[in-house]
Amino acid sequence: MPLRNTANSYGAVAKLLHWGILALIIAQYLLAESAEELEDGPDKFATIANHKSIGMLILLLMLARIGWKLANRGLPQPVPMARPQQIAAAAGHGILYLLLLVLPLSGWMMSSAAGYPTALFGLFEFPMLLGENHDLHEALEEVHETLFNAVAIVAALHALAAVFHHVWLKDDTLRRMLPFGK
Repeated sequence: MPLRNTANSYGAVAKLLHWGILALIIAQYLLAESAEELEDGPDKFATIANHKSIGMLILLLMLARIGWKLANRGLPQPVPMARPQQIAAAAGHGILYLLLLVLPLSGWMMSSAAGYPTALFGLFEFPMLLGENHDLHEALEEVHETLFNAVAIVAALHALAAVFHHVWLKDDTLRRMLPFGK
């Protein structure tokens, strides 16, 4: 599989970023759910630290994904579809990209407003984005959860659209992004 995109398929880098970010989002959900079940203490703080690290990794990978997309203009030819479908697909991708940038930023801001640092797996700390503010932290917690729900909905629609193309339209939309697809 070539690293770069070809006329018929996404390359290894685009596929790795796509599926890797999806795996990290699923891990994020599981970490957040398990953290809520834990009592305050070392296990909960370690789980939250891992959640924050993976969130920042998602942010960095999304920036890399956008950079790769801009530098790697050899995108596969679009599958033939009606203009409204093209607009919906472009809007869906744009919304998903935006949400996957804003979601980790909201978590970083929430952590800053709580007065807690955000680190990347203990390697280094990111700067605090905001001063400590309890009310702002509470508001950002709601924003963060709402953004995650929006990501889940848009990602589910994205997946359903790919399955629709694959099963009903029988085109290569899904096959082009499968990890071992040709």
